[in-house]
Amino acid sequence: MVCAVLAGVTGCSGRADERPTVVVTTNILGDITRQIVGDEAEVKVLMKPNADPHSFGVSAAEAAEIESADLVVYNGLGLEENVLRHVSAARDSGVPTLGVGKAVGPLTYKSDETAGRRDPHFWTDPYRVRKAVRLIGEKVAGEVDGVDEKAIAAQTTAYGEKVRRLSAQMRERFAAIPKERRKLVTNHHVFGYLAHRFRFQVVGAVIPSGTTLASPSAADMKSLATTIDKAGVKAIFVDSSQPDRLARVLKRESHIDVAVVPLFSESLTEEGKGAATYLQMMRANSKAIESGLTRS
Repeated sequence: MVCAVLAGVTGCSGRADERPTVVVTTNILGDITRQIVGDEAEVKVLMKPNADPHSFGVSAAEAAEIESADLVVYNGLGLEENVLRHVSAARDSGVPTLGVGKAVGPLTYKSDETAGRRDPHFWTDPYRVRKAVRLIGEKVAGEVDGVDEKAIAAQTTAYGEKVRRLSAQMRERFAAIPKERRKLVTNHHVFGYLAHRFRFQVVGAVIPSGTTLASPSAADMKSLATTIDKAGVKAIFVDSSQPDRLARVLKRESHIDVAVVPLFSESLTEEGKGAATYLQMMRANSKAIESGLTRS
């Protein structure tokens, strides 16, 4: 009887009360998408805090969520190496998808084994993230049935303004770094966009690749140590969620005092661990970069 009464309202399935679902591959894009979507849809993020986007995978249940989503937001450009086939399967079955990396004007790697490939690490450039915010907002409003388009537009504008302020804060902080010290060595090629936007020189990477799945050779380490010595690099920046053993070996190989400084480069953290949101991550990194490069 109850079902008969409710059938005209909900069909007894309960789906009338369910919000649409947006599935996001990486947790950095997941946070950005949540700021845009708000309460208008459920945002499911596949990548756990402190995970490596190059190597994380999904369960069978999560793969099914991708293929049943109302929208899939992903980075692309080869970043989520174990997940992209599931995104492709969802797209082939008719699920709307947004590959953000390709849409924001990607840079290409200039050296080492990834030379000529497009760099997926666009989020280190907040100017490109502002473009990503607009694109995600437009895609959600245009593709996800049941959302309030005005609410999405307002949230997109509000978050875009926060990212704009972040850009200004980063530029102001980096202005304190002398030109001759604007040289970056990282654990792998992950800060190319930041360097391009804010005029840093990427001297090299401990792992000479755009992915953490590669490994440096003894010759790579020796060559980079020589480069560090000649360039007078003051710090090696490593991912806070990855072991820094190689960076410390490299520090021992060079003949100058080089600090090993952790950065949040490819993943957000749990709440209270320093980088639970994109804005927190970038502010913490800006402070760490300034401190590492201006040390005496």
